[in-house]
Amino acid sequence: MSGEKESLVPSFVVFQIGNRRVAVPRDCVAELIASPVLFSFPHTTPLITGVALRRGRIVPILDLGPGLLGAPSPEARFYLVVERRNPSISERCAIPVQGECELVSGIMLPASAQNDFVVGCIDLNGEQIDVLDLEKAIATSARIEDDSIQTVEALP
Repeated sequence: MSGEKESLVPSFVVFQIGNRRVAVPRDCVAELIASPVLFSFPHTTPLITGVALRRGRIVPILDLGPGLLGAPSPEARFYLVVERRNPSISERCAIPVQGECELVSGIMLPASAQNDFVVGCIDLNGEQIDVLDLEKAIATSARIEDDSIQTVEALP
């Protein structure tokens, strides 16, 4: 295959959160880092599990586990630093991942999951890997965590 044709095939970064493997488009990934020193501080945003200092920037650590797994993510070995891009935000954040990440190329197929944060899937050696809309996955995890806090606060 020529270099020109290869560039037309989209690339994805496949990673694992808990027992689930998912992917995001390559262009939203900045880097993969080993477990940095994490700093926690008092705050009211359960989605943020702490912050790390990376290349002179404060990078929030966001846990996507509640939206993807229904529970917080297990302890991470690595953190995937991603670029959040939407009309109101353009910043880097880190997502805890378990295990290694993999760069793959392939055509995105229609979504196999019925979640609003899954935009499609890729076939990786017979395994269907869900491709996430990062902003929707973050919003879903934040909403689930906010709902669980409100439920706990409402208990007598």
